[in-house]
Amino acid sequence: MAVEIQRFPLGRRGRAGRTGSQSFVAVYPTSAAASAAVAREMADLIRAKAAQREMAVLGLATGSTPQEIYEELVRLHEEDGLSFRNVITFNLDEYWPMEPKALQSYHRFMDESLFGRVDIDPANVHIPDGTLPRERLAAFCLEYEDKIRAVGGIDLQILGVGRTGHIGFNEPGSPRDSRTRLITLDKVTRLTAASDFFGEWNVPRQALTMGVGTILEARRVVLLAFGEQKAHIVAQAIEGEVSNSVAASFLQEHPHAEFVLDPAAAGELTQLKTPWLLGPIAEQGQTWDTATTKRAVIWLARKLDKPILKLVEEDYNEHGLQELLSARGAAYNVNIEVFKSLQNTITGWPGGKPGRPRFVPGKGVATENGPDVYPKRVLVFSPHPDDDVISMGGTLIRLCQQGHEVHVAYQTSGNIAVFDDEAVRHVDFVTEFCHAFELFSKAEVQRIEDAVQTFVGEKQPGQVDSPALQKVKTLIRRSEAYAAARYSGVKPENIHFLDMPFYETGCVRKKPLAEADIRLLSDLLEQVRPHQVYAAGDLSDPHGTHRVCLSAVTTAWERLTRQSWMAACEVWFYRGAWQEWGAHEIHMAVPLSPDEVERKRTAVFKHESQKDKALFPGPWDQREFWKRAEDRNRETAELYDRLGLPEYQAIEAFVQWRGSGA
Repeated sequence: MAVEIQRFPLGRRGRAGRTGSQSFVAVYPTSAAASAAVAREMADLIRAKAAQREMAVLGLATGSTPQEIYEELVRLHEEDGLSFRNVITFNLDEYWPMEPKALQSYHRFMDESLFGRVDIDPANVHIPDGTLPRERLAAFCLEYEDKIRAVGGIDLQILGVGRTGHIGFNEPGSPRDSRTRLITLDKVTRLTAASDFFGEWNVPRQALTMGVGTILEARRVVLLAFGEQKAHIVAQAIEGEVSNSVAASFLQEHPHAEFVLDPAAAGELTQLKTPWLLGPIAEQGQTWDTATTKRAVIWLARKLDKPILKLVEEDYNEHGLQELLSARGAAYNVNIEVFKSLQNTITGWPGGKPGRPRFVPGKGVATENGPDVYPKRVLVFSPHPDDDVISMGGTLIRLCQQGHEVHVAYQTSGNIAVFDDEAVRHVDFVTEFCHAFELFSKAEVQRIEDAVQTFVGEKQPGQVDSPALQKVKTLIRRSEAYAAARYSGVKPENIHFLDMPFYETGCVRKKPLAEADIRLLSDLLEQVRPHQVYAAGDLSDPHGTHRVCLSAVTTAWERLTRQSWMAACEVWFYRGAWQEWGAHEIHMAVPLSPDEVERKRTAVFKHESQKDKALFPGPWDQREFWKRAEDRNRETAELYDRLGLPEYQAIEAFVQWRGSGA
């Protein structure tokens, strides 16, 4: 099946840059499709060079963004015979100081992700050396540059982009002509890496990195970015001024660069967000369909701070939307159409009302044996043990109160997000409890205590937890999830802990999604046979777990689409703690009263190990999870109010998913 790709020139606001430039932005429907395309390009280059008896020189990056590329390259090696014997690689960077076998080492990452799984000659692998003494670093950096020049330069350089706009570790202020060097890491970069090191305080303060000038000398450069959390910096890099404050912006001047994005990372680009500002949208291959019209009208209303029904022809004409009125008719009619579409999203009955079918976006009024079944069986997938109450706690409580059979499935244990002292506190309680009630011998109780406390006392920075400590942390998060779900009204027998295998590594870096993960979800779907499924549909989770969990849900769902019970099932995506759906995207808006907001907050508070300060709160928002959720829900309600809709205390928002083929 052909993959639909949006492609436009790389440059300010989607307009071509310098004459003769072959630089583009390519937006793929999914990160998997984007990664597969880049992997194929790399494979084609390797094979073409091999046919000419030449070496292919690749510049490589680390982190979660290129992980799928490396998985695809390994697959091509194993299944299609792709050889790496003619490949020379240069990695962008490495922390300093850093031992090559350390958990967070980029040497280890590359060996586990690619080099140790293909037939590349180790002598052809080059990664900055994090073990060198400071006095040797300057000479090493010069040697690194010399080695790149000696093989004729880099043919294809792969990049990710950091939240500061850095490529490699070229932090804000890095000049265009900078070369391989030691650099001090920005605080935002260190916060982003904190989860890998089990705390910001363990992150090295410096790193070795290729310079911007070194990167720009590659004959072709491909930068990948996925997820909503990258959207703002991607827009700055592509549409902003070329500046050393955003190192990625220098790619605008490269003759053969490409930004490879998924729709979430491309969401702030003018070409996609507000294409009418670039001129007639027909010239951009777009039309004034219902979705584009809705986006434009909401944009106009927010820009002018007017309710939708008060917009007039002059407002459209003066803000570049004359073409919309020409295509869709008078402002009054357009306003009514968009207003009604937003009005129809609001419902206090997310599972439908008895004897009164609910309007379903894209389907009209629910049909017999369809979404109007009442009461429903509802299955809520929660990536971590608290995402359900943080992201849709009010709706979860409402579904239970309205008599639906609600199941909650916690996809991962969430055990890495518990502080060590929290685990020790629980062990202390258990040992005292066992002593008080004489449940075990003193020797057995002491063995449990020693297994955890001794390890914690000797634990090194960034060290993976012992199996015993992982188990304790799993039980802590499980007990909290039980408490929150029960408080919300979910029956204990309907609480499911899946502990998906991809997550259980004891560290932030996870295994690839495997058949065992998909099977767990497929089996549960078959067991419950729900009428409604709720899942985390966002890609903003900074650690990637939401993205993997979403892929597992959609893959399991697609496998079961031919089952007869699926005809009466609908899937709703909520977003996690980091971001909300845009008003133009929302298909269902569930309003919450002040009392319901307070009850949701109490449910979130049941997750005590994440309260006050979570271990991995995310690098760009230090608010507690409950506060983020309340602010977000209140802001959605305020937005609806400003657009002219009824005023509510808070709103939880959902988008309906109709399958990958929809």
